Amino acid sequence: MTHETDVLLVGWGPVGQTLAILLAQHGWRVTALEKQPAAYPLPRAVHFDHETARILQAAGVADAMADGRIETADFYEWRNGKGDVLLRFVSRPMGVCGWPEANMFAQPELERLLDEKARSLANVTLLRGHEAAALTETEDGVRVTARTADGSDATFAARFVVGCDGANSFVRGAIGAPVTDLGFFYDWLIVDVRPHVPKLWSPLNIQVCDPQRPTTLVSGGPGRRRWEFMRLPGEAIEDLNRADTAWRLLAPWDVHPGNADLERHVVYRFQARWVDLWRKGRGLLAGDAAHQTPPFAGQGMCAGLRDAMNLAWKLDLVLGGRAPECLLDTYAQERMAHVRMMIEFAMALGKVICVPDPAEADARDASMMATRDPQTTPPLPGILAGVLRENDPVAGKVCVQARVRRGAREGLFDDVVGRGWTLLSADGDPLQALPDELATWFRSIGGIGARLGGDGDDGAPIRDLDGRATAWLRENGAAVVLQRPDFYVFGSAATLADTPVLVADLRARLAAPAS
Repeated sequence: MTHETDVLLVGWGPVGQTLAILLAQHGWRVTALEKQPAAYPLPRAVHFDHETARILQAAGVADAMADGRIETADFYEWRNGKGDVLLRFVSRPMGVCGWPEANMFAQPELERLLDEKARSLANVTLLRGHEAAALTETEDGVRVTARTADGSDATFAARFVVGCDGANSFVRGAIGAPVTDLGFFYDWLIVDVRPHVPKLWSPLNIQVCDPQRPTTLVSGGPGRRRWEFMRLPGEAIEDLNRADTAWRLLAPWDVHPGNADLERHVVYRFQARWVDLWRKGRGLLAGDAAHQTPPFAGQGMCAGLRDAMNLAWKLDLVLGGRAPECLLDTYAQERMAHVRMMIEFAMALGKVICVPDPAEADARDASMMATRDPQTTPPLPGILAGVLRENDPVAGKVCVQARVRRGAREGLFDDVVGRGWTLLSADGDPLQALPDELATWFRSIGGIGARLGGDGDDGAPIRDLDGRATAWLRENGAAVVLQRPDFYVFGSAATLADTPVLVADLRARLAAPAS
Protein backbone atom coordinates (compact mmCIF):
# COMPACT_ATOMS: atom_id res chain seq x y z
CA MET A 1 0.00 0.00 0.00
CA THR A 2 1.22 3.51 -0.85
CA HIS A 3 0.48 6.31 1.61
CA GLU A 4 -0.35 9.58 -0.14
CA THR A 5 0.29 13.07 1.19
CA ASP A 6 0.93 16.58 -0.12
CA VAL A 7 4.34 17.12 1.49
CA LEU A 8 6.56 14.43 2.93
CA LEU A 9 9.09 15.54 5.54
CA VAL A 10 12.11 13.47 6.47
CA GLY A 11 13.27 14.39 9.97
CA TRP A 12 11.38 15.63 13.04
CA GLY A 13 13.58 18.21 14.72
CA PRO A 14 12.51 21.84 15.20
CA VAL A 15 12.81 22.59 11.46
CA GLY A 16 10.61 19.70 10.34
CA GLN A 17 8.14 20.32 13.16
CA THR A 18 7.81 24.02 12.33
CA LEU A 19 7.46 23.40 8.60
CA ALA A 20 4.78 20.76 9.25
CA ILE A 21 2.78 23.19 11.39
CA LEU A 22 3.05 26.06 8.91
CA LEU A 23 1.98 23.89 5.97
CA ALA A 24 -0.86 22.29 7.92
CA GLN A 25 -2.13 25.74 8.88
CA HIS A 26 -2.64 26.30 5.14
CA GLY A 27 -4.65 23.07 4.92
CA TRP A 28 -2.03 20.79 3.33
CA ARG A 29 -1.55 17.17 4.31
CA VAL A 30 1.88 16.61 5.83
CA THR A 31 3.51 13.30 6.68
CA ALA A 32 6.79 13.20 8.59
CA LEU A 33 9.18 10.26 8.78
CA GLU A 34 11.55 10.11 11.75
CA LYS A 35 13.97 7.24 12.16
CA GLN A 36 14.39 7.70 15.92
CA PRO A 37 11.69 5.95 17.98
CA ALA A 38 11.58 8.74 20.57
CA ALA A 39 12.54 12.38 20.91
CA TYR A 40 16.14 13.12 21.92
CA PRO A 41 15.89 14.20 25.58
CA LEU A 42 19.13 16.20 26.03
CA PRO A 43 20.00 19.85 25.26
CA ARG A 44 21.44 20.98 21.93
CA ALA A 45 20.58 24.44 20.59
CA VAL A 46 20.27 27.07 23.35
CA HIS A 47 19.62 30.40 21.57
CA PHE A 48 17.08 31.98 19.24
CA ASP A 49 16.70 35.59 18.16
CA HIS A 50 13.65 37.84 17.87
CA GLU A 51 12.97 36.95 14.23
CA THR A 52 12.98 33.26 15.15
CA ALA A 53 10.65 34.04 18.06
CA ARG A 54 8.23 35.57 15.55
CA ILE A 55 8.37 32.36 13.51
CA LEU A 56 7.61 30.36 16.66
CA GLN A 57 4.75 32.80 17.26
CA ALA A 58 3.40 31.89 13.82
CA ALA A 59 3.70 28.22 14.75
CA GLY A 60 1.70 28.85 17.92
CA VAL A 61 4.31 28.05 20.58
CA ALA A 62 6.09 31.35 21.35
CA ASP A 63 3.82 32.34 24.22
CA ALA A 64 4.34 28.97 25.90
CA MET A 65 8.11 29.34 25.50
CA ALA A 66 7.97 32.84 26.97
CA ASP A 67 6.09 31.49 29.99
CA GLY A 68 9.11 30.51 32.06
CA ARG A 69 10.99 28.57 29.37
CA ILE A 70 13.40 31.28 28.16
CA GLU A 71 16.02 33.50 29.74
CA THR A 72 16.45 36.86 28.03
CA ALA A 73 20.09 37.78 27.49
CA ASP A 74 21.41 41.30 28.01
CA PHE A 75 25.01 41.17 26.80
CA TYR A 76 27.16 38.63 25.02
CA GLU A 77 30.63 39.53 26.23
CA TRP A 78 33.99 38.44 24.81
CA ARG A 79 36.92 38.64 27.23
CA ASN A 80 40.57 37.71 27.03
CA GLY A 81 42.34 35.56 29.60
CA LYS A 82 42.96 38.61 31.82
CA GLY A 83 39.29 39.56 31.87
CA ASP A 84 39.59 42.54 29.49
CA VAL A 85 36.52 43.11 27.31
CA LEU A 86 37.33 42.59 23.63
CA LEU A 87 33.80 42.68 22.24
CA ARG A 88 30.33 43.16 23.67
CA PHE A 89 27.13 42.39 21.78
CA VAL A 90 24.11 44.27 23.11
CA SER A 91 20.77 42.48 23.04
CA ARG A 92 17.75 44.73 23.41
CA PRO A 93 14.67 43.61 25.36
CA MET A 94 12.53 44.16 22.26
CA GLY A 95 13.72 43.69 18.70
CA VAL A 96 12.10 44.75 15.42
CA CYS A 97 10.01 41.57 15.46
CA GLY A 98 8.42 42.38 18.83
CA TRP A 99 10.40 39.87 20.90
CA PRO A 100 13.66 40.04 22.88
CA GLU A 101 16.69 39.97 20.61
CA ALA A 102 18.42 37.10 22.47
CA ASN A 103 16.49 34.22 24.07
CA MET A 104 18.17 31.28 25.83
CA PHE A 105 16.25 28.00 26.03
CA ALA A 106 16.46 24.21 26.22
CA GLN A 107 15.78 22.48 22.89
CA PRO A 108 13.90 19.46 24.32
CA GLU A 109 11.27 21.81 25.78
CA LEU A 110 10.81 23.59 22.44
CA GLU A 111 10.58 20.30 20.56
CA ARG A 112 7.94 19.02 22.97
CA LEU A 113 5.79 22.12 22.42
CA LEU A 114 6.19 21.94 18.64
CA ASP A 115 5.41 18.22 18.68
CA GLU A 116 2.24 18.78 20.71
CA LYS A 117 1.15 21.58 18.38
CA ALA A 118 1.78 19.53 15.26
CA ARG A 119 -0.01 16.48 16.64
CA SER A 120 -3.05 18.64 17.44
CA LEU A 121 -3.49 19.31 13.71
CA ALA A 122 -5.56 16.66 11.95
CA ASN A 123 -3.63 16.91 8.69
CA VAL A 124 -0.19 16.16 10.24
CA THR A 125 0.94 12.52 10.51
CA LEU A 126 4.14 11.65 12.35
CA LEU A 127 5.64 8.19 11.85
CA ARG A 128 8.52 7.42 14.22
CA GLY A 129 10.77 4.43 13.64
CA HIS A 130 10.61 5.05 9.88
CA GLU A 131 13.98 5.50 8.16
CA ALA A 132 13.90 6.79 4.59
CA ALA A 133 15.81 4.36 2.37
CA ALA A 134 14.96 5.17 -1.27
CA LEU A 135 13.68 8.22 -3.16
CA THR A 136 12.52 8.41 -6.76
CA GLU A 137 10.87 11.24 -8.64
CA THR A 138 7.63 10.49 -10.48
CA GLU A 139 5.73 12.41 -13.12
CA ASP A 140 3.76 14.39 -10.57
CA GLY A 141 5.79 14.10 -7.37
CA VAL A 142 8.09 11.80 -5.43
CA ARG A 143 7.97 8.30 -4.03
CA VAL A 144 9.88 7.42 -0.87
CA THR A 145 10.41 3.99 0.63
CA ALA A 146 11.05 3.82 4.35
CA ARG A 147 12.21 0.96 6.51
CA THR A 148 10.04 0.60 9.60
CA ALA A 149 10.95 -0.49 13.11
CA ASP A 150 9.73 -4.05 12.48
CA GLY A 151 11.94 -4.39 9.39
CA SER A 152 9.20 -4.02 6.80
CA ASP A 153 9.06 -1.36 4.08
CA ALA A 154 6.45 1.36 3.67
CA THR A 155 5.96 3.49 0.56
CA PHE A 156 4.90 7.13 0.48
CA ALA A 157 3.83 9.30 -2.45
CA ALA A 158 3.94 13.07 -2.16
CA ARG A 159 4.03 16.11 -4.38
CA PHE A 160 7.19 17.30 -2.63
CA VAL A 161 9.70 15.88 -0.16
CA VAL A 162 11.74 18.08 2.18
CA GLY A 163 14.85 16.77 3.89
CA CYS A 164 14.96 18.19 7.42
CA ASP A 165 17.11 15.24 8.45
CA GLY A 166 20.24 16.90 9.76
CA ALA A 167 23.92 16.97 8.93
CA ASN A 168 23.92 13.36 7.67
CA SER A 169 20.85 13.91 5.52
CA PHE A 170 19.47 11.00 3.49
CA VAL A 171 17.53 13.38 1.23
CA ARG A 172 20.66 15.43 0.47
CA GLY A 173 22.43 12.30 -0.71
CA ALA A 174 19.39 11.08 -2.63
CA ILE A 175 19.13 14.28 -4.70
CA GLY A 176 22.90 14.45 -5.16
CA ALA A 177 23.41 17.86 -3.57
CA PRO A 178 27.11 18.82 -3.42
CA VAL A 179 28.48 20.42 -0.25
CA THR A 180 30.86 23.36 0.06
CA ASP A 181 33.02 22.84 3.15
CA LEU A 182 34.94 25.93 4.25
CA GLY A 183 37.44 23.85 6.20
CA PHE A 184 36.73 25.67 9.46
CA PHE A 185 36.36 23.06 12.17
CA TYR A 186 37.29 22.68 15.80
CA ASP A 187 36.48 20.07 18.43
CA TRP A 188 34.83 21.37 21.61
CA LEU A 189 33.64 19.60 24.74
CA ILE A 190 30.02 20.60 25.38
CA VAL A 191 28.96 20.37 29.02
CA ASP A 192 25.35 20.98 30.10
CA VAL A 193 24.81 21.46 33.82
CA ARG A 194 21.79 21.84 36.09
CA PRO A 195 22.89 23.84 39.17
CA HIS A 196 21.15 22.93 42.43
CA VAL A 197 20.82 26.62 43.38
CA PRO A 198 20.27 29.38 40.80
CA LYS A 199 23.11 31.85 40.38
CA LEU A 200 22.96 35.28 38.78
CA TRP A 201 25.40 35.53 35.88
CA SER A 202 26.13 38.98 34.54
CA PRO A 203 26.53 39.16 31.67
CA LEU A 204 24.47 36.06 31.02
CA ASN A 205 26.65 34.86 28.12
CA ILE A 206 30.45 35.03 28.02
CA GLN A 207 33.25 33.93 25.71
CA VAL A 208 36.62 33.60 27.43
CA CYS A 209 39.26 34.02 24.70
CA ASP A 210 42.05 32.53 26.80
CA PRO A 211 44.69 30.61 24.80
CA GLN A 212 45.21 28.34 27.85
CA ARG A 213 41.66 27.03 27.24
CA PRO A 214 39.16 28.90 25.05
CA THR A 215 35.88 28.60 26.93
CA THR A 216 32.22 29.46 26.45
CA LEU A 217 29.78 30.09 29.33
CA VAL A 218 26.14 30.59 28.34
CA SER A 219 22.67 30.03 29.65
CA GLY A 220 21.02 26.78 28.67
CA GLY A 221 17.62 28.22 29.51
CA PRO A 222 16.04 28.61 32.97
CA GLY A 223 17.68 26.27 35.47
CA ARG A 224 20.49 25.25 33.11
CA ARG A 225 24.01 26.41 32.31
CA ARG A 226 26.33 25.40 29.46
CA TRP A 227 30.11 25.38 29.30
CA GLU A 228 32.08 24.65 26.14
CA PHE A 229 35.81 23.91 26.23
CA MET A 230 37.95 23.86 23.08
CA ARG A 231 40.15 20.81 22.51
CA LEU A 232 43.78 21.89 22.69
CA PRO A 233 46.49 20.75 20.25
CA GLY A 234 47.64 17.24 21.12
CA GLU A 235 44.65 16.54 23.38
CA ALA A 236 42.90 13.24 22.69
CA ILE A 237 39.14 13.34 22.12
CA GLU A 238 38.62 10.22 24.24
CA ASP A 239 40.36 11.90 27.18
CA LEU A 240 38.42 15.13 26.74
CA ASN A 241 35.06 13.40 26.46
CA ARG A 242 34.94 12.04 30.02
CA ALA A 243 32.76 13.01 32.95
CA ASP A 244 35.79 13.44 35.22
CA THR A 245 37.36 15.76 32.62
CA ALA A 246 34.17 17.81 32.53
CA TRP A 247 34.15 18.18 36.31
CA ARG A 248 37.85 19.10 36.33
CA LEU A 249 37.28 21.87 33.77
CA LEU A 250 34.21 23.11 35.64
CA ALA A 251 36.02 23.30 38.99
CA PRO A 252 37.52 26.80 38.47
CA TRP A 253 33.94 28.08 38.11
CA ASP A 254 32.97 26.56 41.48
CA VAL A 255 30.80 23.95 39.79
CA HIS A 256 31.14 20.44 41.21
CA PRO A 257 29.01 17.32 41.98
CA GLY A 258 28.05 18.83 45.31
CA ASN A 259 26.19 21.80 43.77
CA ALA A 260 25.25 20.71 40.24
CA ASP A 261 24.15 17.77 38.10
CA LEU A 262 25.96 16.93 34.89
CA GLU A 263 23.19 16.61 32.31
CA ARG A 264 25.32 15.98 29.23
CA HIS A 265 28.91 15.97 28.06
CA VAL A 266 29.92 15.36 24.46
CA VAL A 267 32.71 16.37 22.11
CA TYR A 268 31.23 18.09 19.08
CA ARG A 269 33.03 19.24 15.93
CA PHE A 270 31.99 22.76 14.90
CA GLN A 271 31.87 23.07 11.11
CA ALA A 272 31.10 25.63 8.41
CA ARG A 273 29.36 24.08 5.39
CA TRP A 274 26.49 24.65 3.01
CA VAL A 275 24.98 22.75 0.11
CA ASP A 276 25.16 24.18 -3.38
CA LEU A 277 21.86 22.62 -4.49
CA TRP A 278 18.90 23.26 -2.20
CA ARG A 279 16.34 21.92 -4.63
CA LYS A 280 16.29 19.25 -7.31
CA GLY A 281 12.90 18.71 -8.91
CA ARG A 282 10.45 17.84 -6.15
CA GLY A 283 13.16 17.33 -3.51
CA LEU A 284 14.24 20.16 -1.18
CA LEU A 285 16.52 20.61 1.82
CA ALA A 286 16.17 22.65 5.01
CA GLY A 287 18.04 23.14 8.27
CA ASP A 288 21.25 21.23 8.99
CA ALA A 289 20.65 19.16 5.87
CA ALA A 290 21.39 22.35 3.91
CA HIS A 291 23.91 24.15 6.11
CA GLN A 292 26.00 23.91 9.27
CA THR A 293 27.38 26.91 11.10
CA PRO A 294 29.79 27.34 14.00
CA PRO A 295 27.84 28.22 17.15
CA PHE A 296 29.50 31.52 18.02
CA ALA A 297 26.67 33.66 16.58
CA GLY A 298 23.93 31.40 17.96
CA GLN A 299 22.32 31.09 14.52
CA GLY A 300 22.23 27.35 13.77
CA MET A 301 18.60 26.60 14.64
CA CYS A 302 17.56 30.15 13.73
CA ALA A 303 18.75 29.56 10.17
CA GLY A 304 16.77 26.34 9.94
CA LEU A 305 13.54 27.96 11.13
CA ARG A 306 14.04 30.76 8.60
CA ASP A 307 14.29 28.02 5.96
CA ALA A 308 10.97 26.58 7.14
CA MET A 309 9.23 29.96 7.11
CA ASN A 310 10.53 30.83 3.63
CA LEU A 311 9.66 27.46 2.16
CA ALA A 312 6.21 27.18 3.73
CA TRP A 313 4.60 30.13 1.95
CA LYS A 314 6.20 29.22 -1.38
CA LEU A 315 5.05 25.60 -1.20
CA ASP A 316 1.58 26.83 -0.25
CA LEU A 317 1.31 28.99 -3.38
CA VAL A 318 2.73 26.27 -5.64
CA LEU A 319 0.58 23.48 -4.19
CA GLY A 320 -2.49 25.69 -4.55
CA GLY A 321 -1.72 26.52 -8.19
CA ARG A 322 -1.38 30.23 -7.43
CA ALA A 323 2.27 30.40 -8.49
CA PRO A 324 4.46 28.38 -10.87
CA GLU A 325 6.75 25.68 -9.53
CA CYS A 326 9.80 27.77 -10.42
CA LEU A 327 8.91 29.99 -7.44
CA LEU A 328 10.70 27.32 -5.39
CA ASP A 329 13.97 28.25 -7.09
CA THR A 330 13.89 31.53 -5.17
CA TYR A 331 14.05 29.54 -1.93
CA ALA A 332 17.72 28.72 -2.46
CA GLN A 333 18.40 32.13 -3.96
CA GLU A 334 17.14 33.90 -0.85
CA ARG A 335 18.27 31.53 1.85
CA MET A 336 21.75 30.76 0.47
CA ALA A 337 22.88 34.39 0.61
CA HIS A 338 21.49 34.80 4.12
CA VAL A 339 23.08 31.57 5.38
CA ARG A 340 26.45 32.43 3.87
CA MET A 341 26.48 35.81 5.61
CA MET A 342 25.68 34.24 8.98
CA ILE A 343 28.21 31.41 8.58
CA GLU A 344 30.92 33.87 7.60
CA PHE A 345 30.03 36.05 10.59
CA ALA A 346 30.18 33.03 12.93
CA MET A 347 33.54 32.05 11.43
CA ALA A 348 34.88 35.56 12.04
CA LEU A 349 33.84 35.26 15.68
CA GLY A 350 35.34 31.78 15.87
CA LYS A 351 38.67 33.10 14.66
CA VAL A 352 38.66 35.43 17.68
CA ILE A 353 38.19 32.72 20.29
CA CYS A 354 39.77 29.62 18.72
CA VAL A 355 43.33 30.80 19.36
CA PRO A 356 45.49 28.45 21.50
CA ASP A 357 48.78 30.24 20.75
CA PRO A 358 49.67 32.86 23.45
CA ALA A 359 51.61 35.15 21.11
CA GLU A 360 48.81 35.13 18.55
CA ALA A 361 46.30 35.82 21.33
CA ASP A 362 48.34 38.80 22.59
CA ALA A 363 48.38 40.28 19.08
CA ARG A 364 44.62 39.73 18.78
CA ASP A 365 44.02 41.43 22.14
CA ALA A 366 46.10 44.45 21.23
CA SER A 367 44.33 44.89 17.91
CA MET A 368 40.82 44.53 19.34
CA MET A 369 41.44 46.68 22.42
CA ALA A 370 42.68 49.48 20.19
CA THR A 371 39.03 49.85 19.20
CA ARG A 372 37.66 52.64 21.38
CA ASP A 373 34.19 51.15 21.78
CA PRO A 374 33.87 47.34 21.72
CA GLN A 375 30.08 47.52 22.02
CA THR A 376 28.00 46.56 19.00
CA THR A 377 24.70 44.95 18.01
CA PRO A 378 24.56 41.57 16.25
CA PRO A 379 23.69 41.89 12.56
CA LEU A 380 20.27 40.95 11.26
CA PRO A 381 20.75 40.60 7.51
CA GLY A 382 17.76 40.83 5.25
CA ILE A 383 17.17 39.32 1.81
CA LEU A 384 19.32 40.64 -1.01
CA ALA A 385 17.60 39.09 -4.04
CA GLY A 386 14.56 36.98 -4.81
CA VAL A 387 10.85 37.77 -4.55
CA LEU A 388 11.47 41.46 -3.96
CA ARG A 389 10.49 44.67 -5.68
CA GLU A 390 13.44 45.94 -7.68
CA ASN A 391 15.20 49.18 -6.77
CA ASP A 392 13.18 49.54 -3.58
CA PRO A 393 15.15 50.75 -0.53
CA VAL A 394 12.89 48.93 1.95
CA ALA A 395 12.61 45.62 0.06
CA GLY A 396 14.31 42.73 1.84
CA LYS A 397 14.27 44.29 5.30
CA VAL A 398 12.63 42.53 8.25
CA CYS A 399 9.28 44.25 8.84
CA VAL A 400 8.40 45.62 12.26
CA GLN A 401 5.91 43.92 14.58
CA ALA A 402 4.42 46.22 17.22
CA ARG A 403 1.85 45.83 19.97
CA VAL A 404 -1.55 46.94 18.71
CA ARG A 405 -5.18 47.10 19.74
CA ARG A 406 -8.17 46.43 17.51
CA GLY A 407 -11.50 46.65 19.24
CA ALA A 408 -11.20 44.93 22.60
CA ARG A 409 -8.21 42.81 21.62
CA GLU A 410 -4.66 43.87 22.39
CA GLY A 411 -1.35 42.14 21.66
CA LEU A 412 1.30 41.63 19.01
CA PHE A 413 0.24 42.57 15.48
CA ASP A 414 0.39 39.06 14.01
CA ASP A 415 -1.93 37.68 16.69
CA VAL A 416 -4.38 40.59 16.67
CA VAL A 417 -4.54 41.46 12.96
CA GLY A 418 -3.21 38.39 11.18
CA ARG A 419 -0.21 37.27 9.17
CA GLY A 420 0.54 36.52 5.56
CA TRP A 421 0.80 39.05 2.75
CA THR A 422 0.15 42.32 4.58
CA LEU A 423 -0.26 45.90 3.38
CA LEU A 424 0.71 48.13 6.28
CA SER A 425 0.16 51.89 6.37
CA ALA A 426 -0.28 54.78 8.79
CA ASP A 427 -1.64 57.07 6.03
CA GLY A 428 -4.94 55.36 5.29
CA ASP A 429 -6.51 52.02 4.41
CA PRO A 430 -4.20 50.43 1.79
CA LEU A 431 -6.81 47.89 0.68
CA GLN A 432 -9.24 50.69 -0.14
CA ALA A 433 -6.58 52.14 -2.43
CA LEU A 434 -6.73 49.04 -4.66
CA PRO A 435 -9.10 48.65 -7.61
CA ASP A 436 -11.58 45.82 -7.11
CA GLU A 437 -9.88 43.35 -9.43
CA LEU A 438 -6.47 43.82 -7.81
CA ALA A 439 -7.97 43.68 -4.30
CA THR A 440 -9.70 40.39 -5.19
CA TRP A 441 -6.41 38.90 -6.41
CA PHE A 442 -4.57 40.09 -3.32
CA ARG A 443 -7.15 38.47 -1.05
CA SER A 444 -6.89 35.25 -3.08
CA ILE A 445 -3.29 34.80 -1.91
CA GLY A 446 -4.29 35.49 1.69
CA GLY A 447 -3.55 39.21 1.59
CA ILE A 448 -4.77 41.56 4.33
CA GLY A 449 -4.55 45.30 4.91
CA ALA A 450 -3.91 47.27 8.07
CA ARG A 451 -4.30 50.98 8.76
CA LEU A 452 -2.38 52.04 11.85
CA GLY A 453 -2.96 55.09 14.01
CA GLY A 454 -2.54 56.44 17.50
CA ASP A 455 -5.25 56.89 20.10
CA GLY A 456 -6.05 60.31 18.67
CA ASP A 457 -6.70 58.95 15.17
CA ASP A 458 -10.40 58.05 15.12
CA GLY A 459 -10.21 56.79 11.53
CA ALA A 460 -7.66 54.09 12.23
CA PRO A 461 -9.13 50.73 13.28
CA ILE A 462 -5.75 49.47 14.56
CA ARG A 463 -4.03 51.35 17.36
CA ASP A 464 -0.23 51.35 17.29
CA LEU A 465 0.08 51.28 21.08
CA ASP A 466 3.68 52.36 21.48
CA GLY A 467 4.11 54.06 18.09
CA ARG A 468 6.84 51.62 17.01
CA ALA A 469 5.25 50.59 13.71
CA THR A 470 4.36 54.14 12.70
CA ALA A 471 7.87 55.34 13.57
CA TRP A 472 9.40 52.44 11.61
CA LEU A 473 7.38 53.34 8.51
CA ARG A 474 8.49 56.95 8.71
CA GLU A 475 12.12 56.04 9.34
CA ASN A 476 12.01 54.03 6.12
CA GLY A 477 10.26 56.78 4.16
CA ALA A 478 7.30 54.55 3.35
CA ALA A 479 3.61 55.38 3.29
CA VAL A 480 2.86 51.70 2.63
CA VAL A 481 4.89 48.52 2.95
CA LEU A 482 3.93 45.13 1.57
CA GLN A 483 5.11 42.43 3.97
CA ARG A 484 5.66 38.86 2.81
CA PRO A 485 4.40 35.87 4.85
CA ASP A 486 7.93 35.36 6.22
CA PHE A 487 8.00 38.94 7.58
CA TYR A 488 10.38 40.40 4.99
CA VAL A 489 9.28 43.45 3.03
CA PHE A 490 8.45 42.78 -0.62
CA GLY A 491 8.40 46.48 -1.40
CA SER A 492 7.10 49.88 -0.41
CA ALA A 493 5.12 52.83 -1.75
CA ALA A 494 5.93 56.49 -1.13
CA THR A 495 2.25 57.45 -1.12
CA LEU A 496 -1.04 55.65 -0.53
CA ALA A 497 -1.97 56.33 -4.15
CA ASP A 498 1.00 54.20 -5.28
CA THR A 499 -0.36 51.07 -3.58
CA PRO A 500 -1.91 49.59 -6.75
CA VAL A 501 1.45 49.70 -8.54
CA LEU A 502 3.08 47.97 -5.57
CA VAL A 503 0.55 45.13 -5.52
CA ALA A 504 0.62 44.79 -9.31
CA ASP A 505 4.40 44.40 -9.08
CA LEU A 506 3.90 41.56 -6.60
CA ARG A 507 1.45 39.80 -8.90
CA ALA A 508 3.88 40.06 -11.79
CA ARG A 509 6.77 38.83 -9.63
CA LEU A 510 4.87 35.78 -8.43
CA ALA A 511 3.82 34.95 -11.99
CA ALA A 512 7.46 35.11 -13.17
CA PRO A 513 9.68 34.60 -10.10
CA ALA A 514 12.99 34.14 -11.91
CA SER A 515 15.08 37.24 -12.42
